[in-house]
Amino acid sequence: MKQIAHIESVYKSKFGVPRQAGLVNVEARIVFEKEFRVLETVRGLEEFDYIWLIWGFHLAERERWSPTVRPPRLGGNKRMGVFATRSPFRPNPLGLSSVRLLRVDTETDDAPQLYIAGADIVDGTPIYDIKPYIPYADSHPEARGGFAQQAPERSLAVSIPDRLLKLLPAALHDPLRDTIALDPRPHYQDDPQRLYSMPFDRWEVRFRVEDGIAVVEDCVLNKVNHGNNN
Repeated sequence: MKQIAHIESVYKSKFGVPRQAGLVNVEARIVFEKEFRVLETVRGLEEFDYIWLIWGFHLAERERWSPTVRPPRLGGNKRMGVFATRSPFRPNPLGLSSVRLLRVDTETDDAPQLYIAGADIVDGTPIYDIKPYIPYADSHPEARGGFAQQAPERSLAVSIPDRLLKLLPAALHDPLRDTIALDPRPHYQDDPQRLYSMPFDRWEVRFRVEDGIAVVEDCVLNKVNHGNNN
C-alpha cells in the first residue's frame, strides 16, 4: 500500500484524541502526497457530505499482536477479541473513520486538499485511502452496537479561565472543552493532584481533575508547533 495523504490536526499526540470519529466538531485538513496531488482524483467528491478515511496507527505499531485487547470503553479491565474492538493494536494497524467533508479545495498551490470535521486522528497520520460515505449502504441505525451501543457521555465538567480562553482562537474554545469533557485520562487514573498535559493545536494545555470537574490551569504556546497553522 502507498500512503496517499496525511492529516493536519489539532491533536498532536495520542493523549486527548477522541476515541471515535464525530465526537468532537473540530476541523482538520487532508494534504495529498505529491504523487496523488491530482485534481482529477477528487472530481465529484464535493457532492458527498461524509467520507471514509482508511489510515494507519503509525504511533501504535508493535512487533506482535494479541488476540484479545482491553477496550477503554469497558474500563480497561475486561478483555475482548481484537476483531470485536477498534483497538489500534491489530495484526494490520489500520484505522477507519467516517468524517464530515466541509469542502474540497482545488485552488491553492497544494490542491487538492480536503477540509473535514470530526476526525479522531493524530496530526501527521498517514492516509491510505478515501472513499465516499453512501447513506443507503453505510447507515444502519437499527443495528446492534455490542458494548458500544451508545455514544460516550461527556463525563467531565470543564472550567477554563477567561485569561486562558483569550490565548486561544475562538474557533478552538468548544473543541477544547468537548475534548477534555470526554475524559482523555486512562480509566485507572483518578489522582486529583496529577497535572495532565495535552498538546492541542499550537498549545500545551494543562489541567487537573477532581470530583468530576476538569480545571484548565495553563495554556503554553508549544515552540515545536509554533507557526504550524492548521
